[in-house]
Amino acid sequence: MRLEGQEESTNVEDRRGMGIKGGAALGGGGLLVVMLLAFLFNRDPGQLAQQIGGSGGQPGQGGQVDPAEEEAASFTKKILGSTEKVWDGQFKQLGREYRRPTLVLFTGQVESACGSADAQVGPFYCPGDQKVYIDLSFYKDMQTQLNAPGEFARAYVVAHEVGHHVQRELGYSARVDAVRRQAGPKSVESNRASVRLELQADYLAGVWAHHGQRQFKFLEPGDLESALNAANAIGDDRLQKQSRGRVVPDSFTHGTSAQRVRWFKAGFDSGDVRGAAQLFELPYERL
Repeated sequence: MRLEGQEESTNVEDRRGMGIKGGAALGGGGLLVVMLLAFLFNRDPGQLAQQIGGSGGQPGQGGQVDPAEEEAASFTKKILGSTEKVWDGQFKQLGREYRRPTLVLFTGQVESACGSADAQVGPFYCPGDQKVYIDLSFYKDMQTQLNAPGEFARAYVVAHEVGHHVQRELGYSARVDAVRRQAGPKSVESNRASVRLELQADYLAGVWAHHGQRQFKFLEPGDLESALNAANAIGDDRLQKQSRGRVVPDSFTHGTSAQRVRWFKAGFDSGDVRGAAQLFELPYERL
């Protein structure tokens, strides 16, 4: 990707190093003191926690800055910045104002309004606090465990999570929540509603890529293929086959590899945010 000159988003909380056991993490009253000091002196709480913990500098092994991790952090902030500009424009065309989400960078474990989570859950969006959470080590997992390398593959993941925020703003998330309350969180109906939501987030990631390319010309040869490969790598059918040795469609929550590729590409080809509605209009069998 060509990101030279692209601005980093400032809607970022850097909590890296604050959740590592045995590291510079502070709990209870100590964490409260850190947050209070950060507020009083306009300091980043993650960096301040590291300094109080005795490690200094950015979070990392022995307080040392990891250039590769800092590059990944900058990359992620730039991608978030591009989503902000794209969705600002798209919501303006809808006659609405886009309320931007916050990106939280963390290491190992993090607390959110949706509860405690560790890095193994992968990147996620919490509607309770309207924040996107990511442990940057996931990028390495994409390459080594999912065989999904490439910068645009990483960008797709960030854009997908931001897509969940867009869904919240447009009211789709509330529709899925209603199904879960009525049918039960582990029912087939709830699973299918979740699939619709996830595929729609893929579609919206494609819409971002469409307009991002038009505005910033950031795509290079092979970039789109890397995103499609990432979408293919995290389909329910493929992941279930790898982990269980069999596929159970009624337990799908994100959609098949083919579906994820199809809807990301549909969003990229059309660039039409209104087209996201079809994910909740089409019969389930036609997704």
